[in-house]
Amino acid sequence: MLSKTESCRVSTQMVEMAAKGASPAPEAPARQPHNPISRPQIETVVSRSVAIFGLVFGLQAVPAVLHQMPAAQTAWTILFGVGIYGGIAATLVASFAKRWVRAMNAYVSFAYLVALVVWPLVVIEPLVVATERPWLWLLCTVATSTAAIAFSTWQATVYLVVTPAVYGLVRVTPAGGGATWQSAFFDIAYAVILGGAVLILITLLRQAAASVDYAQGTALDRYAHAVRQHATEVERVQVDSIVHDSVLTTLLSAARAFTPEAKDLATRMALSAMGHLRDAAAASPDDSATVALAQLARRIADGTATLSGPFEVRARSVGSGSIPLQCAEAVYSAAMQAMVNSLQHAGTGDDVHRWLIVERAEGGGIRIGVGDDGAGFAFNSVPSERLGLRVSIIERVTNAGGSVEVDAGIDRGAVIWITWPRVLAPNPDSTAADAVESSTALTSEGQSL
Repeated sequence: MLSKTESCRVSTQMVEMAAKGASPAPEAPARQPHNPISRPQIETVVSRSVAIFGLVFGLQAVPAVLHQMPAAQTAWTILFGVGIYGGIAATLVASFAKRWVRAMNAYVSFAYLVALVVWPLVVIEPLVVATERPWLWLLCTVATSTAAIAFSTWQATVYLVVTPAVYGLVRVTPAGGGATWQSAFFDIAYAVILGGAVLILITLLRQAAASVDYAQGTALDRYAHAVRQHATEVERVQVDSIVHDSVLTTLLSAARAFTPEAKDLATRMALSAMGHLRDAAAASPDDSATVALAQLARRIADGTATLSGPFEVRARSVGSGSIPLQCAEAVYSAAMQAMVNSLQHAGTGDDVHRWLIVERAEGGGIRIGVGDDGAGFAFNSVPSERLGLRVSIIERVTNAGGSVEVDAGIDRGAVIWITWPRVLAPNPDSTAADAVESSTALTSEGQSL
């Protein structure tokens, strides 16, 4: 099954080829994008590298384990060996199987720390250990590396400091060889530096992979949006051409209709053209597309630069929400129409002050206010053939799920408030239809629409 982006691409190609009169070519198999680096790939490579690294270091420590085995209780030595080496082998298997990777690495880290703490209790001949370091020392970097795989960065950092410190305390005890504090400190510093280098390397690789994933995801989203926009534009051009031809043909037929038959034909053609117009108005280019409220707010504020008169822009934060694309277009068009109305009817000259307010609506959403201190108007006196306020603003916003409020009067200016989404006051005695009707009713003198 094709993804949404691929479907838009195929539909666009089919529309273009159909416009040229050619048959669409057979669809080629979809190629999966090649990801040179990604977070899952980095996690796989790092986990396998640490597992192989741990296995190699573990094998190098086997002679020391066999040499120091008589110095400790046999049962505990076998338990330590099986527990730690079995865990290292399990990390290798898990890294290639890509299952339980973090759990196995966490087990190795935990088992090693437990072995360090218990070590002084299981050694029965400290003199054997005194000639060399405990064999657990050879696996300290392995444990800190598995912690970097299993835990978050700050948790792995804590483990990186605590585990070598525990080893240093064990090292100065008779069971650990009775080393001096200076020698134990050098061992701790060596383990922290080597384990820290591994932790830093893993952290940097993860961050780099996350940045690449984010950049790639953003690029794909933009590409998908561009493809959808292109497919939508192609469809709009076709629909517009059909509507234009239909309406133009209807007007020409009506102009030449002198007989009853011709008039009847013109009537039917007019009805058909009106049907095309309704279908075009109801068509939604992409019901799933959304626009960030902050982006819509910037677009409306930037729109004042295209107008013939100045507007004082008072923009406030609208939050991080989003609005459907169709609703965003309706709100933007209504706001621009309100500003155009102000420029056309509020008066001219420097005496008229105009402003635009864009802010977050109460309870979420967006609220736009377009106002001036010009001539003002009374809604009831606006001629019916003037559709700018009734249709282009009120109807458009209401159909998009918003509401419009007008505060206007003769000689006192006007303010038009556009709010999305519509907020209806709860009233158990009224129906939803009553609420919608009340939200679209219009009066003058500052009453709600």
